[in-house]
Amino acid sequence: MTANQQTGRKMIESRAGYIGALMMLLTGCAVGPDYQPRTVDDLGVPAHYSAWGPEGKAKNLANWWTQFDDPELGSLVERALNANLDIAQAVARLRQARAALIQSRADFLPSVEGSAGAGRNFDNKLPDHNSYSLGADAQWTVDLFGGVRRSIQASHADLQAAGYDLASVQTAVAAETANNYIALREAQARLAIARDVLGTQDENLQIARWRVRAGLVSSLDAEQARTQRAQTAATIPGLETAVVAAQNRLAVLIGVAPGTLKQELSGEQSIPAGPEQIAAGIPADTLRQRPDVRGAERALAAATARIGVAEAQLFPALTITGNVGTSSLKLGNLGDVITGGLFAGLSQIIFDGGRRLAAVRSQQAAAEGALAAYRQTVLTALEDVENGLVGLEAAHDQREALTQALESANNSAILARSQYRAGLTDFQTLLDAERQLLSARDGLASSEAGESSALIQLYLALGGGWNSEARLPDGRR
Repeated sequence: MTANQQTGRKMIESRAGYIGALMMLLTGCAVGPDYQPRTVDDLGVPAHYSAWGPEGKAKNLANWWTQFDDPELGSLVERALNANLDIAQAVARLRQARAALIQSRADFLPSVEGSAGAGRNFDNKLPDHNSYSLGADAQWTVDLFGGVRRSIQASHADLQAAGYDLASVQTAVAAETANNYIALREAQARLAIARDVLGTQDENLQIARWRVRAGLVSSLDAEQARTQRAQTAATIPGLETAVVAAQNRLAVLIGVAPGTLKQELSGEQSIPAGPEQIAAGIPADTLRQRPDVRGAERALAAATARIGVAEAQLFPALTITGNVGTSSLKLGNLGDVITGGLFAGLSQIIFDGGRRLAAVRSQQAAAEGALAAYRQTVLTALEDVENGLVGLEAAHDQREALTQALESANNSAILARSQYRAGLTDFQTLLDAERQLLSARDGLASSEAGESSALIQLYLALGGGWNSEARLPDGRR
């Protein structure tokens, strides 16, 4: 390296060091409010839920579907979490937020552009010759008042909010998949009951016809039996439709074409039942577990940071530009002579019709709206848990009552059928007993499904379906 090249290199290094020191000196303050997380007292969160529930912290929330002890249910939920297209969209939004953070951080650094040129000059009096040049231009807008730093803070909070949005979608998809699986098993159970009852009603119709032919009863008994059978048969197409609809919905949830799961889910199975009760913990635990609540808090943090971004536009802007270049008639001599310059300029808006001040007020209003949305999300989360606890207890009580009702209705139907065959009672009594038995069996199946659905809703209300201890995209918890 020649002496001139060494001198040029030292000049570049000294100026780069000067710029770095200047960056350190000129970026010491940031306008706008510093975000302060709200405490549970600030949000008016009670110490305990008013609805009764087992004491202790909820367990197995991250994989709550395993508590139903149904391998098919577990398989469907896992497949949905891996292939659901709503989740895929949320993942894409997360990648967008990560890229936006990188863009915000890039604004904090200088921008450098390089150029190079080569040419051949022609002169009728002089010999032809080549020319070569290299150059670089740099520009840096000093973050004097922290507008860029506030923008980075906002993008960072947006990235975290996108992570929580992904978790919210995951919890919703897991719950929807489980609910549709419950609906499928309920429809299959009710369909089996209807077909079984239809067989019994066929026997009743045949008995009534025999008794009519024997002159023991009027044709009214046969017509009533035929009417009852037709009414039961009319419910079957609707139940078959419900089965197919649930199968198709489950297929879409796991990201495959409708009809794909028909063969897999055609076999009848019992309605899965989870634990009768689960501990809800305390409201503060729910707020930490619910991804929508944590996402709303991050949205508030982003809105607060953007107030500083807008306020920074009211203050002067310092821009530093520099350039360095070299040119030579020979390619090997490019580093012999290096020239450059460093310039600084200060600009301040004098009049803009109040546009920048209005932008600050707009961001302040946005932050107020984000705070209201955050508080609303907190209240909704607490409401969901309160309703979930009450709903699960009510569903449990209803199932127990319908279990007793089914036992009584079954005994009544057996007695009525035996007495009618023996001619000890009229056909209307048999019809009433059979109708009550069908209603009890159908109601119990719906109640069992309702209790499982109520349990799913409570798991969802508690924030189940994701790991709240997992690290966020930025590496934080």
